[in-house]
Amino acid sequence: MYRIFCKSYNNYLFQYTKDKFHDEYRFKIAKSLKLLTNPKEYKVNKENNSLDYQKVNDLLFYMNQHINEFPKFKAFLWTLESRGMKGKYFGVTQEEDLREQIKLINMFLNLLYWED
Repeated sequence: MYRIFCKSYNNYLFQYTKDKFHDEYRFKIAKSLKLLTNPKEYKVNKENNSLDYQKVNDLLFYMNQHINEFPKFKAFLWTLESRGMKGKYFGVTQEEDLREQIKLINMFLNLLYWED
């Protein structure tokens, strides 16, 4: 599931970078998911308590609260936890952004952006 997420994430971003739509809202909210694709970078940001780290943790916390609505999140969050990524609420991300990010992650997990 983690491989699906990472590959789909890169495919999703590629469609924006090749068309140079860097100012699009969905591109911006997707960019903040990048830490989830790199456990080493996540750890560095955790040690620095960076804003990116705090935003990703708000997202993971929010995802955990919505497992009933998005059942695939349970397994996905488990794979993230095995890589040392566990949600914690910081309150730095707007709920609207969190909502859009979990919809996007759900699309990734449902293979909407999968290309092997």
